[in-house]
Amino acid sequence: MAAVMLMSTGAQGQVRQIIKILGVGAAVKQFAPEINRAFNGLTGHKDTNASYSKVVPIISIGINTRDAIGAAQVMGTKTQVDKVQAVASPEAEFLGEVRIRALIPVDSVNITNPKEIQGVPGVGVSGIVDLKL
Repeated sequence: MAAVMLMSTGAQGQVRQIIKILGVGAAVKQFAPEINRAFNGLTGHKDTNASYSKVVPIISIGINTRDAIGAAQVMGTKTQVDKVQAVASPEAEFLGEVRIRALIPVDSVNITNPKEIQGVPGVGVSGIVDLKL
């Protein structure tokens, strides 16, 4: 079980190095299949055409920011999941005291306006990757 949940020490070092050099988006692109297998091992999920998963970068948009900030596993039918390129994470302040953030699977990594985000129908976020830098 531990092997499913953690990548080898060498791979961990590779992830950290790629993040430092190229950024979160490049690391996610490079290691997405391995991260997805780890998620599926953790949850016991087996991909089918009706319930398919993959890992994509999270793009934060909102309060003075637009960056790849992490990764998410998305899940839905294979046809719809294949369209997903990223998870948009628009954020805003609510009542001046609370910061709120949505997680929306989208078909582009070029997201600039939170008001124009169109989610991919039938796809949701099933997991979040926390990156230790």
